[in-house]
Amino acid sequence: MTRATVTKGSGNVFRDLGFSEEKSVELMLKSSLLQALQETIKGRGWKQVEAAAQLGIDQAKVSKLLAGRMAGFSIERLVYFLSVLGQDVEVTVRKARHGHKRGTVRAKLPRTQKVPA
Repeated sequence: MTRATVTKGSGNVFRDLGFSEEKSVELMLKSSLLQALQETIKGRGWKQVEAAAQLGIDQAKVSKLLAGRMAGFSIERLVYFLSVLGQDVEVTVRKARHGHKRGTVRAKLPRTQKVPA
């Protein structure tokens, strides 16, 4: 039996896929915000048309968001959408761990997000 080679990830899947440091940080943050937005919309049981009305965008854009397509949506816009839906978005800045030149970028999402309608 052949053993599979396992390579430890960096903690940023986009960096591991070959994106530049700058782009991988942006994509990591955007994907976390997008996940929170998707969970909020799905948690409320909204149809795409309902979500579009709440967000002030058309249904086609909601469809893209729910399908995980981030292109065309800035970090600022995703944060705005979450705030419109009554979600708090918090950014914490602190010194990098001892021995690390660069800091990490990550978003913490609640394990199970109960979202009131």
